[in-house]
Amino acid sequence: MTAAAVKPASAPPKEVAGAGHEQMLFWGCFIALITTAFAFNGRMFLMETWGKEFGLDGPESGRLAGIGIWPFAFSIIFFSLIIDRVGYKTAMFFAFAGHLIWTICGVSAYFVDKKTGYQLLYWGSLVCALGNGAVEAFINPVVATMFSKEKTKWLNILHAGWPGGLVITGLLLIGIDTFAASTPWAVKIGLIAVPTAIYFLMLVGLKFPESERVSAGVSYKQMLSEFGVGGALIVGVLVVLQLLDFFGTAGPAVKMGFVGLGIAGVAAFGLYTQSIGRPLLLFLIIIMMPLATTEIGTDGWITKIMEGIGKQQGFHPGWILVYTSAIMLVLRFFAGPIVHSVSPLGLLAISALLAVLGLSYLSFAQGAAIFIAATLYGFGKTFFWPTMLGVVSEQCPKGGALTLNAISGIGMLAVGTLGFPYIGILQTRAQQAAIVQNKELQAEIPGLVAADKVVPLTDKTIYEVLSYKDVDEKQLTTLIGALPAEKREAAAKRVDEVRSESNQGALGAMALFPVFMLVCYGVLIAYFQSKGGYKPVSIGHADEAADEY
Repeated sequence: MTAAAVKPASAPPKEVAGAGHEQMLFWGCFIALITTAFAFNGRMFLMETWGKEFGLDGPESGRLAGIGIWPFAFSIIFFSLIIDRVGYKTAMFFAFAGHLIWTICGVSAYFVDKKTGYQLLYWGSLVCALGNGAVEAFINPVVATMFSKEKTKWLNILHAGWPGGLVITGLLLIGIDTFAASTPWAVKIGLIAVPTAIYFLMLVGLKFPESERVSAGVSYKQMLSEFGVGGALIVGVLVVLQLLDFFGTAGPAVKMGFVGLGIAGVAAFGLYTQSIGRPLLLFLIIIMMPLATTEIGTDGWITKIMEGIGKQQGFHPGWILVYTSAIMLVLRFFAGPIVHSVSPLGLLAISALLAVLGLSYLSFAQGAAIFIAATLYGFGKTFFWPTMLGVVSEQCPKGGALTLNAISGIGMLAVGTLGFPYIGILQTRAQQAAIVQNKELQAEIPGLVAADKVVPLTDKTIYEVLSYKDVDEKQLTTLIGALPAEKREAAAKRVDEVRSESNQGALGAMALFPVFMLVCYGVLIAYFQSKGGYKPVSIGHADEAADEY
């Protein structure tokens, strides 16, 4: 890059005039993020209800959950490529439209036949996820630009909106379940209309700032080069996997066509950028995939996972998500002093360790100990997402909106494509292990287990790469139907109880994700120490920093 191509490092990005205007813009972005949490939590609280209503098994429920997650990645990455040209406000309008359409589809699904209702939920969830991605596409670069000297601090405060939305929706939904249990689930979906209207009215009349990258004169090609063919390859693999499943009934020619398009897209990106991408950024991308599964995947499944133990212990399983989200909400507002004390990477390493301990303990905790374990997990997951965004923004400023948002998109794509279904598979494995270990249940239902394996199993595959064995409901019904009539209902109920209560054990296997992250953060800490310590990169000196990696 020549000196003429970049403005002096001391030249700050163009700011939005007026502190009051900036505050309104920040809090509008904050409420937009709360809206995405309303969308997420409203769907996750209803996953068990929809599973029973539409006859879905664990991984199939994971697929319905995933359709509300992975399109986020398409949206955020697409807008990151064009947002400096079309403007942040365009992305805001798109997000508003997505949330409005989801409200209409979700509410309408309750009042039509099951087949049509499922389609409305499925496709409405896709549109909602696209809207959620558009939210992240504009709020992250806007806040990173307005607070360019304290990115990690303010991105953490911004992302307090996520747990804040989870707490608000969690309290509302638990309140409905507790005090108005007969309320149609359409009402729960319709709650999202309130924050949707608020953020739109707050932001529609405001002027958005010019991005830090544009203000510094970094070219579009240079931004893409930070991501490079390495980043494009990761996105391409995940996108192709999703398309192969999405068009699962298509013939081999169509599927090979998707593979070919993926290869062509990655090759074209590589030819244009002539860059493999920043090695540091690629390493952070790899970490982001298990991170997203640890936080978003667990949050999405935690209510269903804890349902059995919640009934046994006498509490609403949604309290676990509300409680851990409340911890996140409070701590993210105090991220600044914490980051200054331990550095972003040190904070991430500590968080990964706490998440390992929390998930491991949560997999077997009983009674009040459940909330002690949840406290560890809540502290652990608090700083994951925004601090990773802060590290990317501080170390790869030339990447602008693309690198900042693409790492979020890849995380959401990974959890939606692989994470959610895989957690469902972990639950099916835990259920089968519980059935094998329960000798009383086996005595009640002859033929249920043989040679230490559940007999009524069926082979299934999801996303073309995840193969698993699930309990065959038809075979199970046949076994129960062979019992004397007076024993059938009790046996079926006991099977449901054993399977539901066993889901808690899946959390132990999920602790492997933060274990991997902890090792990776240790590598990064050692690397930066060898270079004199972690320091944010000035966009004016980004070329020099790039030469170090």
